[in-house]
Amino acid sequence: MSLGQELAPHLPFLRRYARALTGSQAHGDAFVRATLEAIVASPDEFPRDVDPRLGLYRTFHAIWSTANIEEGEEPQREYSGAEGIAQARLSRITPLSRQALLLTALEGFSSEDASYLIGASPSDVESLVAEALSEIERQTHADVLIIEDEPIIAMDIETIVRDLGHNVTGVAVTRDEAVSQARQHPPGLVLADIQLADDSSGIDAVKDILAEFSVPVIFITAFPERLLTGTRPEPTFLITKPFQRSTVKAAIAQALFFDAATVPAA
Repeated sequence: MSLGQELAPHLPFLRRYARALTGSQAHGDAFVRATLEAIVASPDEFPRDVDPRLGLYRTFHAIWSTANIEEGEEPQREYSGAEGIAQARLSRITPLSRQALLLTALEGFSSEDASYLIGASPSDVESLVAEALSEIERQTHADVLIIEDEPIIAMDIETIVRDLGHNVTGVAVTRDEAVSQARQHPPGLVLADIQLADDSSGIDAVKDILAEFSVPVIFITAFPERLLTGTRPEPTFLITKPFQRSTVKAAIAQALFFDAATVPAA
């Protein structure tokens, strides 16, 4: 099997990680593209003593670390929009902490694997994750709409959201109900399944909501392949069922991290 064939199954998830890390599909995809170009240019330098996925993420981190603003260094230009929000909040938390959080909670790497990827000890990774969650949760607060037709899963998600200090405006089980609730109580964040109770689509519900409101969306689904197709648009934030509570918490924190509508939590 060629190196390209070994890496192909992992690319959709690297794109997911890169987009969550940067808060932008365009920027995240650009880093992934640079990673692939580096591998193609110097295939002999690709880490072959580890799992291909680890090697892929390690190469990505080498690219990311050279482009990222060092702690304490001032940006070279002013930012606006989502980019400006990200820069303002990034000034309060080190990039290394956010990488540790995403790698373990969103991507499912162990502390040992994450330590290899970012060059820190496993205990340091655990400390970085705790630091990132604490700071990001302190900075953000939102009204959340949940679109989920399975009662037990919906209750679990609602508990997670409330435990993080956010307000749940409603739980919708169909496309029409989701759109109606969004109009009644405009959400600051949407958590959506893609297959709903009446065979309607959570994807269509989200499209309808985004046509009227600018709001970050996290898809939580047992069918990630329906969304990670390699074609545009793809979601920035995607969680696969069955999920870990820590994964949902990390995704919520990251989605709100880049959103202007969130306010500092009391």
